[in-house]
Amino acid sequence: MNNPVLNVNSVSKDFGGIRALDEVDLVVGDKEIVALIGPNGAGKTTFFNCITGIYTPTSGEVLIDPKITGKPRRINGKKPNVVTELGMARTFQNIRLFPSMTALENVMIGTHCRTTSSIWGAVSRNKATRKEEQAVVQRSYELLKLVGLEQYVNELASNIAYGKQRRLEIARALATDPFLLLLDEPAAGMNPQETLELERLIVDIREQFNISIMLIEHDMKMVMSMSDRIYVLDYGRMIADGTPQEIAENPAVIKAYLGEDDDD
Repeated sequence: MNNPVLNVNSVSKDFGGIRALDEVDLVVGDKEIVALIGPNGAGKTTFFNCITGIYTPTSGEVLIDPKITGKPRRINGKKPNVVTELGMARTFQNIRLFPSMTALENVMIGTHCRTTSSIWGAVSRNKATRKEEQAVVQRSYELLKLVGLEQYVNELASNIAYGKQRRLEIARALATDPFLLLLDEPAAGMNPQETLELERLIVDIREQFNISIMLIEHDMKMVMSMSDRIYVLDYGRMIADGTPQEIAENPAVIKAYLGEDDDD
């Protein structure tokens, strides 16, 4: 494995008397595409929430290694905006766009954590501020073009088709300039052709931006086709990890998905 950009050690999450995650270990290497799979209710989104600051793990640690520091940094308990600033960006299972803003404006919001203009600069409209604003607009348009949405630049997000809204959310996440992009069920609600196009887009993003990508996904054909490695959660426990071929042949994974009897 390449140098890890995310290292999760024995992370657990309790909700009252219920343990949603139980000592989960996971590593994402530099420029890897890693999938996290498992049955509904396995704890996948809870895991994403724990590593992006929405939840604080009950125990364990989450370490990131952003290239700007060169050293692992513990991010347990950091707020989501801080996690984003450190270089981890995500999309959500339920799309979280700003429906009354245009596609371009939604992407521009993602650049906020990388801009440097002060309040005074915004008020005075000085040269540096104008130049930065122009760069933000240009960058945001380029990201819309990358995800195939340049024709919707001035369209309200609420008027864009569902599958394209998911692409728009990916563009907004990329606008934060992440070293690790987290995608929560990016193919949900898409037809087979849209899913194939999304798969190509994700691979292209890894190549063009030289970043790591981790996704939660139920479309197993897509997962097996594009992933370098796969982790499998079941009832909050990590039951397997390996290459797509190793996961496809793993008896514990087959049992978790197909519910085979112990007697078999």
